[in-house]
Amino acid sequence: MRIILVTGPGGAGRTTVAAATALAEARAGRRVLLVSEDADPLLTGDGEPGLRVTRPEPAADFRREFLALQARSGTALDLLGASPFEEAELTELPGSRQFALLRSLRDAAQGDHELAVVDLPPLPEALAVLALPEQLRRYLRRLLPTERQAARALRPMLAQLAGVPMPAQWLYETTARWEEELAAVQAVVEAPTTSVRLVLEPGPAAGRALRTARLGLALQRLALDAVVANRLLPADSEDPWLAGLTTQQHRHLAELRTGAAGVVDELPHLGRDPRGPEDLTLLAPARPAALPAPVPEWSVEDRREEDGVLVWHIALPGAVKDDLSLVRRGDELLLTVGGFRRNVPLPGALRRCAVSGAGLVDGDLRVRFTPDPGLWPRTP
Repeated sequence: MRIILVTGPGGAGRTTVAAATALAEARAGRRVLLVSEDADPLLTGDGEPGLRVTRPEPAADFRREFLALQARSGTALDLLGASPFEEAELTELPGSRQFALLRSLRDAAQGDHELAVVDLPPLPEALAVLALPEQLRRYLRRLLPTERQAARALRPMLAQLAGVPMPAQWLYETTARWEEELAAVQAVVEAPTTSVRLVLEPGPAAGRALRTARLGLALQRLALDAVVANRLLPADSEDPWLAGLTTQQHRHLAELRTGAAGVVDELPHLGRDPRGPEDLTLLAPARPAALPAPVPEWSVEDRREEDGVLVWHIALPGAVKDDLSLVRRGDELLLTVGGFRRNVPLPGALRRCAVSGAGLVDGDLRVRFTPDPGLWPRTP
């Protein structure tokens, strides 16, 4: 299944573009799912053949998950003297919206649709949500390693000998279930058939938003398949005031064309807010949904014969040297660039090497590794 994730700065029209993309693909004969909290008013009427709209439900999702966790941990809560919550008194906590969206993304990938269009939150939150599954899985592996679960049969005896309670079975079972769900979502986000479309309204902040998006997505190795320049003013206006605005907007549009990694789709300003499906037909991006974009390339170059090193090339378009840092910790590289940070697992060959330098050339971070003689296979 092809999945398009649509995001952009707040107010740029990402929900409208997501709805218009889904509608156009459905009218082209595809089975399409649109995941959006706010697109319903744009798709009023008797419905469109081939198009289904679903809404993430953070409140209901939170209540269901909380009550299930409470039921599984009932024995432990009783020992602690806790008072269980009833469904009617539960209110969702911060973060519920993000988890509900991730579950909707997982469910969308498991459906029988040919295309899923997902209306993500505004750009900064969207980047954080897409990075969340990998980050949480890493925390779970560090705090509750799977190898410790092998001794769970001994916990009752250890608890009697030590006189203190040992981690309960429900905790490990819950952790395993979370790990399974997060792994499923991460697989969807990182699939080669998943890509991101960035919706921008050409203006002073558009270029900065494009650089932020390209850098944040590249660090997570997510594909940006198109930039959508939304609400373009007519270029042939005789009104001097409107003509001045148009000139300014098209100057920023030229900057977007230069800075974009892929296609820039240009959508007109309707002179009003879209009112329904027929207005959406005027706002469908030109790029076909069947064409996913290439993932930013990370590759290892073997330069042992020339320089005695291996070079890891990490594509970070728009990165600035002063905002970049990296630290080797065990088998991971802690990479910080701009306002983003990621713990990147090292490829197998590089785990037997030591970091010996790094440089940034035109958005290509080149990390040099020197093989450790004690770990590297010797050649005759």
